[in-house]
Amino acid sequence: MVARYGNFVTYDPPLTPLTVLLWVLPLAAIVAGGWIIVARTRRRVRLRREPLPADTPVCGARAGWGVYVPGVVIALVVAAISYSQTGSYPQVRAWQQATAQTPGLLARALDPQAQPLNEEEMARLALGLRTRLQNDAGNVEGWLMLGRTGMVLGNAGTATGAYANAYRLDPKNSDAALGYAEALTRSSDPEDNRRGGELLRQLVSRDHTDIRVLSLYAFSAFEQQRFGEAVAAWEMMLKLLPAGDARRAVIERSIRLAQEK
Repeated sequence: MVARYGNFVTYDPPLTPLTVLLWVLPLAAIVAGGWIIVARTRRRVRLRREPLPADTPVCGARAGWGVYVPGVVIALVVAAISYSQTGSYPQVRAWQQATAQTPGLLARALDPQAQPLNEEEMARLALGLRTRLQNDAGNVEGWLMLGRTGMVLGNAGTATGAYANAYRLDPKNSDAALGYAEALTRSSDPEDNRRGGELLRQLVSRDHTDIRVLSLYAFSAFEQQRFGEAVAAWEMMLKLLPAGDARRAVIERSIRLAQEK
């Protein structure tokens, strides 16, 4: 649970500089404000005890308000600093930057000649895609791209949810169906694995010549210890691949390994 949802599940957040800042700044503001009030009060008491010249103007009301001004200013400054460091502003700023960079990142991701995106750029692309899809939830290609991005980032929740939406919108889309099946088979939930295997069986029965479907089906069957099904899928792949294909050697080794189980 902690690995999936973070330390808030156990209410045991890690001690970070921001956590210390969140506690220290308000305390410092209280101490500073109290010191100013005490100092001002002592000064007023001292001034009252001293005789004033007859021509000194009385400005008690203004002096009273002046006592609170420094404390208010300090409180506002501390609040602004605390919000900028621990509030939602950094997240909002990151979201705005990701949204603005989405078109360029998407163009690079789709261009095989462009420099590949690093992990940070992929995360920004995922954030930008999610923002776009909130206003264009019927965009199948957008959900597919978010699903691929989630798979690259190792974010099972993002990938599974995105592919599920794409498959729901267009069940006949082979990329959506295969992506959804792959996300389910890679899940740590046995129920997801079962659903993924069932979807793969449907895809194989629909098309016996799709190498991608057969490969994923064989891998899923092997992982679930259905070795006979895995061998059958790999043997079917051998019939479809040309004689000089480098994948044949890998498939033949996989068949021997499955037969030994």
